[in-house]
Formats: sequence, structure tokens, C-alpha cells
Amino acid sequence: MARSRLVDLAFGYMPAQIVFAAAELGIADALTNGPRSSEELAKETGTHAPSLHRMLRALTCFGMLEQREPDLFALTEDGERLKDGGPTSQRQLVRLFCSPSVWESWGDLTETIRTGESAWDRIIGKSPFEHMAENPDEAVTFNAAMSDHTREIAPAFTQAYDFARFGVIADLGGGDGTLLAALLKAAPAQRGVLFDLDKGLAESAGILEAAGVADRCDVVAGDFFESVPGGIDAYVLKSVIHDWDDEKSLAILRSVRKAAGPDSRLLLLETLVPEMVTPATPGPVMSDMNMLVCTGGRERTAKEFREMLAAAGFTLTGITEAPPTNYSVVEAAPAP
Repeated sequence: MARSRLVDLAFGYMPAQIVFAAAELGIADALTNGPRSSEELAKETGTHAPSLHRMLRALTCFGMLEQREPDLFALTEDGERLKDGGPTSQRQLVRLFCSPSVWESWGDLTETIRTGESAWDRIIGKSPFEHMAENPDEAVTFNAAMSDHTREIAPAFTQAYDFARFGVIADLGGGDGTLLAALLKAAPAQRGVLFDLDKGLAESAGILEAAGVADRCDVVAGDFFESVPGGIDAYVLKSVIHDWDDEKSLAILRSVRKAAGPDSRLLLLETLVPEMVTPATPGPVMSDMNMLVCTGGRERTAKEFREMLAAAGFTLTGITEAPPTNYSVVEAAPAP
């Protein structure tokens, strides 16, 4: 008898932890130069060879590796994504979303559903951003994960939406500048403003320089809960509003509204939850669940964005999907 889908779902923690262990140990990077045995890999990664061999077989089952001989393993195309720093790397995303703090928070999901309180705040005792401020190593992983994810999806934004119609583009909460660099490369006549806290901007100089856009971009430190730069044609916030509850999201949007000119546009690059969910739309729903557990934020429907924008003094002017990602560009104009 075939195993039920319910059982496969219940056992989902197993592949998650196996892939996380592979990312933590740097297995993919150790296989860069070709197939190797478990003994060779164990020496390089500081692991127990017999146990590692068992995990390598599991990674083969998941399509991350190919078993060439009983004890000879090679990377597959999917496995290449576990290598660090490449153009398609997702290693830091895996390390972030399966980290001990996230794992422990998800383990308390039942209590979150009972109370409506973020599991992270309850388990860790402080918000994710406060926690990362006190744990620099985790902040490095978070920033690298966001950069890798943004690098992968940025082409979808530039293909779906015409950013070149704006003279000055500001990326609020833009971190190391990966997104803004992509937008400016796609719009070579435009200027940019990269805005974030000092710590978020720490790696931006190298990113902007490598992309060849540093001479067209001003880097400005600040807190979008307090104020944002004026004189901007397009204010971009990618995956920012979903981190926060309605009260704090409105505070950010009202900061933008205060700075925006009459012809400015607000561009929210977010995942929208459909009004009616089907098994074919798990991405936005699972992201929403992660926000519930870890940040106290949420993914929102188009209707919820329209209402929130109106409360902040904006009028929703359009929603542009950015396939093949789950993201859309939510455009709004200052209300008269």
C-alpha cells in the first residue's frame, strides 16, 4: 500500500534537517572539484565518515547528489545550489530558515495558533531583529540569505515592471544593495538611493561597485520608522511590509507618505495571498505562516494592501505580477 500524503507531510522535518546539515557542513563546496568518497568528505568537513555516508545516501534520494559507486558521490544541478556564493546559491537561505532559532519557533506553532503570539518572541525572548543585533553571526547569515534570494528573483522584477520611468529610485531597507544594483543596471539613466540602518549597509559598497552602479547611487543611513529621504520618484520596499504587523507597517508607510511628492510612487515588492487558496498556491500561504511564527508580520491579499495603503494616505494604482516568482509589484500614488 502506498504511503499517504499525510505521512509524507508529517515526516517533512527529516529532509529539512538533512539539507540543513549539508548546508552547515559545506558538503556541496567540498564536492566542487568532482565526485568524492565519504571518507574524503569526512576528512574535509570534520565529520564521522560512516554517519556522513548515510546522509549522502539520503541527499541522493532528494536529488541533491548522484551516487556513482557505492561510496562515490557527485553534485547534481540541484545540489549546486547548496554551494556558497554562486549565482544560484541558496545555501544561506537553507541555513537561515532551518536555523535552530527558526526550528525551535516552528516547534511551538500550536501555542502560536492558540494565542496569536509570535512563537519567536515567546521562545527567544526578543524580536528577530533585536536577536540579530545581539548575534552578529546570525545577522551575517540573514543578510547573505536575503542577498542570495534577491539576486535570484531580481530579473523577474525588471522584466515585469518598467523601473526606467523613474528618475530617482530609492530602495528602503535595501541592505547590501543587491536589488537596487539590479534595478539600476536595468535602468542605466536612473539614479538610486540605498537606505537602511548602518549595519544593514555594511556590505553595500562592494556590491554597488561590482555592479558598476556606485557612481549613480547615494547610500544613506536611517530608520524608516522615523523618516525617509525626500525628492524620490519611486520608493521601493521589498519584503519589508510583510515583516510587520499592521500598526508597524502603517508607521513605515506613513513615513514614506510624509516624504513623497505628489508625483512620487510607492512600489511594494511583496508576495500576495490569493483570496481563494488551492493546493497550487502554497508559496504565499507558507510564507504567511512563517511570518506568523517568526516575525509577527503577515502576507496580505490585494484587498488588505488596498485598505492599508488608503489608511497611510496612498491610493493603490496597480498590481503587476512578476513570474515565475510569487512576487508582485504593488504600485501606489499619494492620495490627494
